[in-house]
Amino acid sequence: MPRSLLPLLLAALLAGCADTRYYYQSVSGHLQLMQAARPVSAWLADPETPAELKARLSLAQQIRAFAVAELKLPDNASYQRYADLQRRAVVWNLVAAPELSLKLETWCFPVAGCVGYRGYFSEAEARTQAAALQQTGLEVSVYGVPAYSTLGWLNWAGGDPLLNTFIRYPEGELARLIFHELAHQVLYVPDDTAFNESFATAVERLGAQRWLAQALTPAARQDYAESELRRRQFRALTLATRERLALIYNNHAAPGQQQALALAMKKIAMQEFRTSYAALREAWGGYGGYDTWVAEANNAAFGAQAAYDELVPAFEVLFEREAQDWPRFYAAVRRLAQLPERERNRVLKQFIAGAPNG
Repeated sequence: MPRSLLPLLLAALLAGCADTRYYYQSVSGHLQLMQAARPVSAWLADPETPAELKARLSLAQQIRAFAVAELKLPDNASYQRYADLQRRAVVWNLVAAPELSLKLETWCFPVAGCVGYRGYFSEAEARTQAAALQQTGLEVSVYGVPAYSTLGWLNWAGGDPLLNTFIRYPEGELARLIFHELAHQVLYVPDDTAFNESFATAVERLGAQRWLAQALTPAARQDYAESELRRRQFRALTLATRERLALIYNNHAAPGQQQALALAMKKIAMQEFRTSYAALREAWGGYGGYDTWVAEANNAAFGAQAAYDELVPAFEVLFEREAQDWPRFYAAVRRLAQLPERERNRVLKQFIAGAPNG
């Protein structure tokens, strides 16, 4: 599920007194994180550091080196330090959408542009804001985020650290996360969350394939293969549901009886989504990693998920077109980023239409 937050720290500094409380929590929360971080070398040299944590930090450094050498991702201060935040998520994202639409509400910031989420370092505050939005008739979703990217803006101050919120992930998942967050430092387009997140997700998937081939043990490969199969099956189910909901909303959005019909059809679609998930869960031998997401699924949750996977196949096709050459691929993505949003989306969707099935 979606996991990246761009905290927009520069925006906070530039925004003056607008929404002061929100910007204050963004800046103060990140500063606390930075103050908690120490160089990985210091953790490794500390006799008080548990052996299991030392092993994970060493693995993270191997993944970091692989990202630079093999994926040509930025070689900088990020992920060279570690912080234990003593909580399960670094931030909590709030997303919202209308009752009969998958289009997310957006919030706009100087420098970073408009995005379809707001991030809070306090879960309680995120849920308080979610409740306020619910009172206006919006559907809301709040979810914990294990990591975020500052887009390289703060590498001078130590960069983005490794965190306890993800350091114990299975090896393949840890690699994916680091690749994803570093990809945000390659390219960020203001006002286009789907482009940014789909690009980073494509990099994480493609990068993980190379890491699997070169670095993982056979047992880790098997664990990752099973996890990836579940992820792809779940995303196929949610994509089919998103498309069904979008069709309902597009055809029955007019006020009056049409809206009542849309709500009834939406209820049926959501019931069938959960029934299909239950069958998947049984096929997975009872694995319930998506249970909470499914139980709380609504337009906001589906809309947020779309930003992370909608255009991924297009970027994967582009990678193949660029002969699986990472610098060429990044250059091609930067050229796309120069196009107007409608034009680059048209090009990307052409890639998807032309891709072979399967």
